[in-house]
Amino acid sequence: MDTLYKILAIAIVTCVACIIVKPVRPDFAVLISIAGGVLIIVYLLSYLSGVFSVFNQIFSTSGINSSLYAIIFKIIAIGYLTEFTASVCNDTGNQSLGDKVLLGGKIIILVMALPIVTSILDIVMQLLPK
Repeated sequence: MDTLYKILAIAIVTCVACIIVKPVRPDFAVLISIAGGVLIIVYLLSYLSGVFSVFNQIFSTSGINSSLYAIIFKIIAIGYLTEFTASVCNDTGNQSLGDKVLLGGKIIILVMALPIVTSILDIVMQLLPK
């Protein structure tokens, strides 16, 4: 809960700073907004070690190929990064560009997910009687 309060505080301070700076220097307001978002993301990175260990345990007990493990984390990272970038684009008034970033991220995720889909199909085919 303490982490949530810190994240909320960073967000509120960032928003207030943007409101104060925007009439004087709109370009700095965008930079402040990006810096606040990056600061929140950096703060949350420490929580990812626990997530990695749980996923590692799941994959080791399930016998899933470790290359799929890397693909899943790359897909998750692409999703978060494209969403963050699209939000920054929207904040700067470039909603059309943000939409293109989201589309690009979705297409890349689709392409990266193909080995997972084929692996699942292989498992299903092995389970079916011949």
